[in-house]
Amino acid sequence: MEMMADLRSMGADALIALPSVVVIGGQSAGKSSLVEAVSGINVPRDSGTCTRCPMECNMSSHTTSWSCTITLRIGFDSNGLDLQKPTNVRFGQMITDRSEFEVWLRRAQAAILNPNVSSSTFHTKTIEELKNIKNTLKFSRNVVCVSIEDPDATDLSFYDLPGLIQNEEPEMVALVKSLAEHYVEKKNTIILTTIPMSDDMENQQSMSLARAADPIGKRTIGVLTKPDTLGTGAINQRRKWVEIIEGRSEEHTLRHGFYCVRLPDDSERAQRLSRAESQRRAAEYFDTTSPWKDVTDRHRFGIPGFVSDISRLLIRLIEETLPCLREDVDTLLAKCTKDFDELPPPLENDPQIEVLGRLNAFCDDFRSFVNGSHADKSLAQRNRAFYAIFKRDIRGTAPDYRPFNEPQDYVPLDDTEGNMTLTERDPGVKAMGIYDIRKAIQEAIGWELPNNVPYQAKANLIAQFTKLWVAPSERCLAGVNNVLDQVVDALISTHFGRFKVLEEYFGNLIRIQVDICRARAKNAVKTALDLETIPHYTQNTHYLQTLREKWLAHYKTVRSRPFLYRAPIYQGPMTPRPASPGPCGFNGISDVECDPLPASGRKVNLETPEAKALRALAEAGYAGLQVSDLARLLPPDSFEEELVVMADVRAYYHVAYKRIIDHIPFTIEHALHHALANQLSQSLLMNLLTDAASAPNFSERMKELVSEDASIAQKRLMLTTRKERLLNIRRRLMTFSNII
Repeated sequence: MEMMADLRSMGADALIALPSVVVIGGQSAGKSSLVEAVSGINVPRDSGTCTRCPMECNMSSHTTSWSCTITLRIGFDSNGLDLQKPTNVRFGQMITDRSEFEVWLRRAQAAILNPNVSSSTFHTKTIEELKNIKNTLKFSRNVVCVSIEDPDATDLSFYDLPGLIQNEEPEMVALVKSLAEHYVEKKNTIILTTIPMSDDMENQQSMSLARAADPIGKRTIGVLTKPDTLGTGAINQRRKWVEIIEGRSEEHTLRHGFYCVRLPDDSERAQRLSRAESQRRAAEYFDTTSPWKDVTDRHRFGIPGFVSDISRLLIRLIEETLPCLREDVDTLLAKCTKDFDELPPPLENDPQIEVLGRLNAFCDDFRSFVNGSHADKSLAQRNRAFYAIFKRDIRGTAPDYRPFNEPQDYVPLDDTEGNMTLTERDPGVKAMGIYDIRKAIQEAIGWELPNNVPYQAKANLIAQFTKLWVAPSERCLAGVNNVLDQVVDALISTHFGRFKVLEEYFGNLIRIQVDICRARAKNAVKTALDLETIPHYTQNTHYLQTLREKWLAHYKTVRSRPFLYRAPIYQGPMTPRPASPGPCGFNGISDVECDPLPASGRKVNLETPEAKALRALAEAGYAGLQVSDLARLLPPDSFEEELVVMADVRAYYHVAYKRIIDHIPFTIEHALHHALANQLSQSLLMNLLTDAASAPNFSERMKELVSEDASIAQKRLMLTTRKERLLNIRRRLMTFSNII
């Protein structure tokens, strides 16, 4: 019992489930009389809810005379929140006169309900003065601890909770109920619920709370009070209570059963009967009054048997749970140590060295991210993905020229070999036929001589695809900016997050520099795109000329064989939809594959007409020719000028495409990432020195920047206090084990 009292004084019950006994009951259930009968002390009995905080009563018989000490256990603040370390305040001197106990108990409760007033202030208050005090709190979870030394007592420890109420303010009703629930739900708590026999069991709120916390009745004990209120005519009620006491009631069954007690009434309390006399009168009542005198198990009647059983039950529960208590403490201690070790250690370096060191480490880390030399390759890899998407988007802006009168009736021509069809085409690209190109030429004619195609016509057609490059470039830059923000935020948290002031200070400066470089990168990308507007120029003339010839030959070949490039007509789910044609037909298949196999099954010549022509020309002395060269043998086309314009513009697109898909990524990388990495260190250092120089004290400013976050300091203090608390609890448990 002493060990349990010591553990509770250490606040162990807030951490582990200590074995305990809790007395609950309604205001009129006789709970106060039961507590008086068990403890031998008088408790306040005013109208309304007098008890506004729990009372812990520890009784010991190892003494020769009666005495009592009162302690205030403060484990919660004024808002009811758990304190990191409970305090135990001795309240007054040792009490040796039983008659003085009640007023001291009232004084102790007043001290609990007025936490902002020194407890010693209440030592001299009279009962009338205490009744007139307007308490700061209506209710408190802090405990008045009463330690009684009484040679006639039975060793026992229990909590007396405020009586459950119904006809009070809703807030007060809820507070009292929540406190009872808090105590009874603990797995190692024995619940003593007082039940007046003058009322039905079903009407008892205390039994409802007990059933909710202990559905099978494993740790609930019923204490039946006021048996003398049942008149001789209440035969059925008496029979029902006898069945409950003898354990024969199917509706009300508890593992440890029910006890029945007769407590002093008002007149007997006024006579201040001794404990022995009260127990004698109760025993005489049960031995002479029907139907109680006929119950076989006499141990179920009266205070002595009840207290003796509860004491043995509590001691047995303590013995059974001791190993689990030690395990629980060890588990909590291990977790507390782990949480403490995960906290950053207190600052040991000089603040100036700490600030500069973290600044340099951040800049070095960011530069390695930019250069791709960091172990984390996310910046480079995610940006490469955005650049690949940018390349695809620019490829989707390729001019869609189809050298026919009705271009919509023919398949797209996405390369000179006919092996590719773009799956993602920019919605701004429109299919243009031979008359669309002629119209573009005619709209551009100024004072040119006949047979001279205006250069402006080609410039206008080139502008149709270069203007589509703005949106993909902006999307690419926006994606890269998002990646940069995430990387920078992560690095700021990694290098400065331990010190919130430093994190906020450098975080703001870094993001300012990021915004500056972001604006410059946006302008640089715009400049790069402007370079593609005017003039239209390249020194890669060989590539341009080669492409021009290929596309011109391809357009001529396509016009000479329009039936092979006509768009397929969808005829149903069983007919596959062909892709763009190859040189010999749809889907790039050869002429032989386009023709059905002869019925006779004879071998088909696999040589294409183009291959035959090239072989014949080679035999005639024209070696080294390719399929594209055959287009020169075609007769003159009335749309020759239009075909040339198509070929020129399409060839220039490929030159510009290959240029822009590299130029934009390089521009972003250098104008954004590399520029930021190069200027970040100098800019941050200059801002830091300027700020520190303007402060009254340089060292104090540095110290302020690396001041530890209040939450971390608070958590460290909390864990330190908790660890000390657990170690003390563990030592107390081990001391008891060694004694055993």
